[in-house]
Amino acid sequence: MTVPETLHRIPRRPWRWLPWLVLSQLAVVAAWVAWGWHVGLPLMLASHALFMVPVFLPNSRFYAPVLSRLPGSPAQVWLTIDDGPSAQTPEVLDLLDRHQAKATFFLVGERALARPDLVHEIVRRGHSLGNHSHRHPQGRFWRLGPATMAAEIAECQQALTAITGQAPRWYRSVVGMTNPFVAPALMQWGLTRVGWSARGYDGVDCQPDTVVARIVPDLAAGSIVLLHEGAAHGHTLVILDRVLEAVAARGLRAALPG
Repeated sequence: MTVPETLHRIPRRPWRWLPWLVLSQLAVVAAWVAWGWHVGLPLMLASHALFMVPVFLPNSRFYAPVLSRLPGSPAQVWLTIDDGPSAQTPEVLDLLDRHQAKATFFLVGERALARPDLVHEIVRRGHSLGNHSHRHPQGRFWRLGPATMAAEIAECQQALTAITGQAPRWYRSVVGMTNPFVAPALMQWGLTRVGWSARGYDGVDCQPDTVVARIVPDLAAGSIVLLHEGAAHGHTLVILDRVLEAVAARGLRAALPG
């Protein structure tokens, strides 16, 4: 299936931030020389914050373009499920079938290689796959250097392609974070970074009522819904079922983009 051009947000200028970094630091040096440390130091801290804060903002476009809503979407939402495959994947697939819903599974490369049968089953049932890094280094993803970041994205891409024979087109950063070295890898593999517009924080310890209450107000045509599978709290299926009921109640359907 051909994906509309408006959905393709593959980085074309992955180093576009670099001139701004150089100019900002030259301005800091000039201010320090002209007015001393009491002006230069606050400017230096502010300039560093300018380049650090976007790392932790999931839908920030500072370092790489991101798709956070489906443009011009009909009455549908894009359901995305992170962190699989897991022992829970078959139950998730059965639940999606019951609701006649389709989703994109953003898979972790190592987990996919350990359960290739589940990866095949996801595709067989009409769902799509996305790249969610190879090892899911949650605590340090934001600070990975160029070689390690490139390897995380490349190895996952290669693993999913080897299993299915098809290269994923979508990518989601671990915890939604990015840094200056994400965009070059996305450009190399032709990947579009996907964010979200509806999130319930179901990947951590939670209660279904709280998660669903966070997601439901943001359900609308074009919403990208973020959910997880295999979480230790054990509420995944209840949350997914209730979210899909809310989608249907609003006259929407969970379908793949394109």
